Amino acid sequence: MKQAKVPGFRPGKNVPESILLSHVGKKNVQKATVESILKRTLPHAMASVTGKALRDSVRIVTKFSDMEQTYSSLNTLRYDVIVDVAPQVKWNPENGYKNLKVVVEIDSDIDAQRASELELRRRHKSLGLLRIVTDRGLQIGDVAVLDISATTIDQDELNVVELPSAESKGFHFDTEDGDKVIPGFIDSIIGIRPGETKSFPLVFPESWKQENLRGVHAQFTVECKELFYRDLPELDDSLAVRLLPGCTTLKQVKELLLQRYLEVEETAREQATDNAILDQLQKMVEVEIPQSLFEEQGRQFYGAKLLEIQANVKLNEQQLASLSSPKAVDEYLESQKENILNVIKQNLAVGDIYKRENLQFSTDDLVKEVENSIAEFKRQKQEYDEERVREQVQEILEGAKVLEWLREHAEIQYINR
Repeated sequence: MKQAKVPGFRPGKNVPESILLSHVGKKNVQKATVESILKRTLPHAMASVTGKALRDSVRIVTKFSDMEQTYSSLNTLRYDVIVDVAPQVKWNPENGYKNLKVVVEIDSDIDAQRASELELRRRHKSLGLLRIVTDRGLQIGDVAVLDISATTIDQDELNVVELPSAESKGFHFDTEDGDKVIPGFIDSIIGIRPGETKSFPLVFPESWKQENLRGVHAQFTVECKELFYRDLPELDDSLAVRLLPGCTTLKQVKELLLQRYLEVEETAREQATDNAILDQLQKMVEVEIPQSLFEEQGRQFYGAKLLEIQANVKLNEQQLASLSSPKAVDEYLESQKENILNVIKQNLAVGDIYKRENLQFSTDDLVKEVENSIAEFKRQKQEYDEERVREQVQEILEGAKVLEWLREHAEIQYINR
């Protein structure tokens, strides 16, 4: 309620309308009246979409000046409101989530047995000494310092170009890391001696991590600058405490390393399974996503990305202002549009399954997770909205319950890649 002090009248006393209009001004009174009517009537106007309206999506589209003019001339007020409501999820096929068939690709790098053996080998090698090779060429197990250059292969020399991303100077190459170099590289340099240069053609595989090199036919030139072999202590119980503090036998070292990597493998397997299930879900739902929902989700992603950048790189005020500008946010929303829409579809699908299957989580879990989240905000000295925190935690707990239910009911096949 708007209030005004009028000379000659005590606070709380009624002021004649003519005097009030003269003191405050007719236009200001009309403006305050329209504002008051809006505040009182908007909740009633929104009653029909209670529980369905999306957060912060209410927009009064009638101009305030038009409302003032209508009220002034007709002594009535009419205005139009637009609100985004929670979209309806349509499954194709209907109830398709109940018969999921999911193929999960597992990276061979997370095989626990193999990973634990490689870690033991790495720790063993760290206890050895590198000694210079003087009487032979390179063999498996050696460490070489190499200068590597590469060009494309073309019959017309004018079309040959250098490949800077495939070049390296003073590259310390452990020949036991053959899976980290292009196939055929090790075989091509076996026997090379310090001061010697070898040239050979190779083809980058289609699965190569650098996309611009995939399928490229390249001519490599490799010069061996230095060559070393490892002088390793015998791998037995006497090394146990140096390999893994607290251990007394080699067997204990192996068991503890394997246990660690089994935990890593299980976590990775669960994450890969969840990702595969969510990807399958978003392909099975048809839904119209409101712009307000897209923007809210996209801004959350961008905010998280900005926090990550700040944690890794010290930004000055100008850089932070540039990254936080509406232009930067809009560019992010446009470039990540497909990913954002897919995540929203996944979230809507998960929420729909939660309701359909009448899943529940304990109130104790909700209270505990909300308290933990708020404690983390306070620790980081960040502002937070407790209601929003509760909503986000609830979404996470609902998602966890749905994924647990889907893992139990889906047909899941694991393959190594």
